[in-house]
Amino acid sequence: MFKDVDFEVFVKDLMKLIAAEFGSNCETVLHDWSNGYDKTIVAIENGHVTGRKVGDPGSNLGLEVMRGTQDGSSQLNYVTKTADNRMLKSSSLYVKDVNGEPIGAFCINYDITDLLSAKDVLGDLTMGDEEERDEQFVTDVNDLLDYLLRQSEIIVGKQANDMTKEEKLKALKYLDEKGAMLITKSGTKICKYFDISKFTLYNYLEEIRNPD
Repeated sequence: MFKDVDFEVFVKDLMKLIAAEFGSNCETVLHDWSNGYDKTIVAIENGHVTGRKVGDPGSNLGLEVMRGTQDGSSQLNYVTKTADNRMLKSSSLYVKDVNGEPIGAFCINYDITDLLSAKDVLGDLTMGDEEERDEQFVTDVNDLLDYLLRQSEIIVGKQANDMTKEEKLKALKYLDEKGAMLITKSGTKICKYFDISKFTLYNYLEEIRNPD
């Protein structure tokens, strides 16, 4: 029955349907990872919820799935927060090819900020079934890389220019697992941030990925 259906047209129509059903606080997003992570959004409804538009990048959670750190299982009904502290109830369905490899995502982000004031009445409608997750919604992939670099310093407990080699390895291991190396031209910025050469970066990555 569905063999002649245009998948992309269907999904875009579905996005419009969901956004219309739940109103202007409901953002629906379609990501295509085939052209890199700096411009994954190919369709979006109610983009004002996270401040994004077509051509903007995905979040840090999708980057981890693209890297393979996360297995690509759907992430349903979780709570996250925007840069301007608005609370979102979100779900992410990862799109896979015929070989089971994730190639994109279909996401719903519902702004529940105003509903939280009545959460005792609304109960499960307002909260996800998991703890709040640290998801970064950005309009420039460089902002996502900056966030990951700052997080690497928090993980180590030192600023980059005060780190020993072992501490830099720990920071780079975090960045690698979070998918930072998949961001276009990230190597140049990472080298500058940790004051190392590209040769040293590649050697460190080899040491991290192949410890034996």
